[in-house]
Amino acid sequence: MALDADLLIDRRRLKRRLALWRGFALLLVLGAALAWLGRAGDLPGLGAGRVERLTVSGFIGDDRKLQEALDKLAKDAGVRAVIVAIDSPGGTVGGGEALHAALSRLRAAKPVVAVMRGTAASAGYMTAVAAERIFARESTLTGSIGVILQTFDTSELLARLGVRGEALVSGPLKDQPNPFHPLSPDGRAALQGVVGDMYAQFVEKVAAGRRMPVEQVRGLADGRVFTGRQALEAGLVDAIGGEAEARAWLAAERGVPADLPVRDIETRSMAERLAGAAFGGFAKSVVSEWLGVDGAGLLWQLPR
Repeated sequence: MALDADLLIDRRRLKRRLALWRGFALLLVLGAALAWLGRAGDLPGLGAGRVERLTVSGFIGDDRKLQEALDKLAKDAGVRAVIVAIDSPGGTVGGGEALHAALSRLRAAKPVVAVMRGTAASAGYMTAVAAERIFARESTLTGSIGVILQTFDTSELLARLGVRGEALVSGPLKDQPNPFHPLSPDGRAALQGVVGDMYAQFVEKVAAGRRMPVEQVRGLADGRVFTGRQALEAGLVDAIGGEAEARAWLAAERGVPADLPVRDIETRSMAERLAGAAFGGFAKSVVSEWLGVDGAGLLWQLPR
């Protein structure tokens, strides 16, 4: 019986070693394949004849890697067009401006169309107006052209608690806004000027992108949101539809075949992609087999 038990334990040790080496071999093959595919996909001219899809979702911030990826696409002869799929309630003014500028540079080299999904408001709409043509669903929420700067005043609450805030400043407007005391008249005027200038920049981008007079845009840019149908009537979008309609328009107006493959724009570096794939492959091939089958199972198996 003791001999049988020793043989069983040795066999399980061999199985664990085999699983480990098998996992390493799988990682090497997977890494080599991803490296080759990533290199082929990143080199201009290789994999020619494709449409790239940029998905803009959630909060829009300043993303340097994304801007660099869009600038790289402009030089890639294999990219025939870019679809910008937007589902975002907005973001920072700087983030929207940077993405708008990157897409405008790309539009100078490639056809760029925007497809609005559930929401494309504020900085999401600023992103869309950089495109050559904008598609929206009938129920898409878009617009919200404007700028908001929010603060709060806790001075009365703090006074009731016996707490008083102090600030040493180099000038009377340095601590405006400050949650420890109300805005001063001069501070309110200065901040309103900042908001007004950002608002003017937003309106100018919409007017240029939609080829509309600035005064006409101002009439729509009071912060309200529009449905896709309302936005179409107001001239803020070009057509009702989704990616299929965008592909049909690209084929009819820009000569981009509708059957070309679509590839999502990847902003992660090759090292990041390989690390993610390697970790996933290791977890599946080694950890699950070793611990799930041999390791944990061994604790509950009695020697025969």
